[in-house]
Amino acid sequence: MTKILSFSVLLTIMLGTPMLSKAQSDTLLVPAKECSVRGGLPYFFAKVKAGQAVKIAYLGGSITEAAGGWREQSLAWFRQQYPKASIEQVSAAIGGTGSDLGVFRLKEQVLNFQPDLVFVEFAVNDDGKNPEQISVAMEGIVRQIWQANPHTDICFVYTLTAGMAPTLAKGYFPRSASTMEKIANYYAIPSIHLGLEVVRLAEKGELVFSGKLDEFPGKLVFSADNVHPYPQTGHRLYTEALARAFKVLETAGTKRKKQLKEPLFANNWGRAQMISAKQSTRSAGWLEITPTTDSVARKLSNRFAFLLKATTPGARIQVRFRGTHFGVYDVMGPGCGQFRVVIDGQETKLYPRFDRFCTYYRSNYFLLPALPDGVHTVELYVDAQKLDKAAILKQRNVTIIDPKPYEPQDCYAGQFLVIGEILDN
Repeated sequence: MTKILSFSVLLTIMLGTPMLSKAQSDTLLVPAKECSVRGGLPYFFAKVKAGQAVKIAYLGGSITEAAGGWREQSLAWFRQQYPKASIEQVSAAIGGTGSDLGVFRLKEQVLNFQPDLVFVEFAVNDDGKNPEQISVAMEGIVRQIWQANPHTDICFVYTLTAGMAPTLAKGYFPRSASTMEKIANYYAIPSIHLGLEVVRLAEKGELVFSGKLDEFPGKLVFSADNVHPYPQTGHRLYTEALARAFKVLETAGTKRKKQLKEPLFANNWGRAQMISAKQSTRSAGWLEITPTTDSVARKLSNRFAFLLKATTPGARIQVRFRGTHFGVYDVMGPGCGQFRVVIDGQETKLYPRFDRFCTYYRSNYFLLPALPDGVHTVELYVDAQKLDKAAILKQRNVTIIDPKPYEPQDCYAGQFLVIGEILDN
């Protein structure tokens, strides 16, 4: 008789990684739990139970952004559970982005709408990132929220990929979620893992992680790609997990202190902000583009209220700022080239704005290395070097059929990512 391997063992063999991989070993993994109550969500429950108007903000990546996914399903569940309350959502999820961008866009895209509850979902997109970077970004998110309003409740939400399943099946959170749990513990923030039931069903042979919905009769198919759940299966399981956790949170009756504790990390990103690229000195060659004048601006109008574009090599943007970090929220796509960045007149580094996924235009971002706290000048030049886009796309076995869309080497700039403040040039 053929021996049937458990899902976790089988997936470990397929992925070629040990159950607790080397990538996980530099951070102590914490035991996996579907819901940790901690300080609870006292202010949110007080308002919805009283039938008051509340706003729920969803800050995350593509799993949270997905139409028909757990965000929309959970919103419908909240409205059903609390019919007397007027419940609105603030959708602040952007695909392919992690906490290192979320902390910068938090004020503009979440806090300006005065939410009562903020879900923070970055465990998947932060997977593989340095634990310290995750920590300072996540703590920055927490401190910004409570500095704006100590009555705003926060809940960390963790999702998963098939690659995380072996660690979860062994009873531990993967590295990114384990790192976030330390922040959650310190600030008494409740956390919910939406995927533990997914892993349990996979272990029982009742769920497969990837495939078409009709390929596996009698089984649930979680996703098409091991990451992004189908609304009717994976996202439904996520929503059911959230509903179970909220039943626990509602009856817990815990409260948290209003006072903001001393920071866990002195270098946390609590001062992070996103500033329009309008606040820069620009050479000739940089033009503002709008949805009525440019197809890229039109496609990304939900990302950028203001967008600059340059097509001429050597076109320059200059920014002076006081602080420790600087970055650019911009565009990557078929017609993009690369930035040459000069820091304080000395360091030069290239930031390509084209990668193996650039068969379409999408918003993206990059951060410069940390700088000593002080005044700095950053110059962004459109680099003259042409990227070998065909070779880059071949990394995904993609062949360029029509070379024309790939010929430009343009650069874009929408927002600056600053820990500190922009200064006059």
